[in-house]
Amino acid sequence: MAEETVILGGYTRKGGAGIYRAVLDTVTGSVSTPLPYVTGINGPTYLALSKANRLYTVAAGEGTGGVAAVDLNGPKPHILGTVLEAGTSPAHVSIDEKRQLVFAANYHEGRLNVYAIQDDGSLVATDEAKHTGNGPLPEQDSSHVHFAGLTPDNRVVVIDLGNDTVSTYQVSDSGKLNGPVVLHTMPGFGPRHIAFHPTKPVAYLLGELSSKVQVLDYDASTGTFAPRQTLSTIPSDWTEHNGAAAVRVSADGKFLYTSNRGHNSIATFAIDQSGELEFINHTSTFGDFPRDFAIDPSGNYILAVNQNSDNGTLYRRDPVNGLLTTLAINIPTPEAVCVVFA
Repeated sequence: MAEETVILGGYTRKGGAGIYRAVLDTVTGSVSTPLPYVTGINGPTYLALSKANRLYTVAAGEGTGGVAAVDLNGPKPHILGTVLEAGTSPAHVSIDEKRQLVFAANYHEGRLNVYAIQDDGSLVATDEAKHTGNGPLPEQDSSHVHFAGLTPDNRVVVIDLGNDTVSTYQVSDSGKLNGPVVLHTMPGFGPRHIAFHPTKPVAYLLGELSSKVQVLDYDASTGTFAPRQTLSTIPSDWTEHNGAAAVRVSADGKFLYTSNRGHNSIATFAIDQSGELEFINHTSTFGDFPRDFAIDPSGNYILAVNQNSDNGTLYRRDPVNGLLTTLAINIPTPEAVCVVFA
């Protein structure tokens, strides 16, 4: 039996424990009931797992926010510490393994924070970048940094939903930022997350407010992006509210998936030889507000979590045609909004 560990992060507003753990059996195509795994962290809504088996997660305090470090080595998880500062907690965290850094994107503060990972796995703040500006929509009253992660050439790309920008920073080994180079999207695009093709100089930018995905050419010599193709993530006749949320590319670079909160679906796209997209279909998430999902390490399964209905949905993924087959729709996932396979 081949087993994969899945870790879920979520809110702690309505009785949710925060971080849960489950096991995916890749032979039977079943997932165990998620059980509380790390408690004592308030609002661990986004997670990143390091190669040293340490978990870095969003954390909220009393009028403060930041990142907590958790050591998963040993018989049970051990919280190493939390780095907090005044204001709200971040929306996204990611890890730079080469430089041993953690990046945190703070939506409400419009800020990128950089932390250095210490020998014991704990964090020390090294730098930050404050964004300004706004967009034409009500949700774009100010800068809202929603994502910060690595480009293939180890720059840091920062996605700002509030001011419609994609910013690329250089970062030193000690965690100091330099730059940025900035791409301005179409007004109101509301960019949220970005994913890179595994072999091509192409990225896929997901617009939360526009419910669109945009193909960007990436120039690693300059850290610049150039838009090439834009497609909708929802049907043309959908008139109710929708917010695109997560974007994932299959490991072979042949398929792209996005989640739709409102339409409550996962959109599947084929990726051609040039990196452009062709829409295939929508698959229901059988719940409300699917904020996140992830492809498992085998590439044969996808697990999505529905924030408002507290249920997860497991799919079998066909690696040949990219299509999803629903396996389970009632997995209990209290307040879960992040999926990480260990």
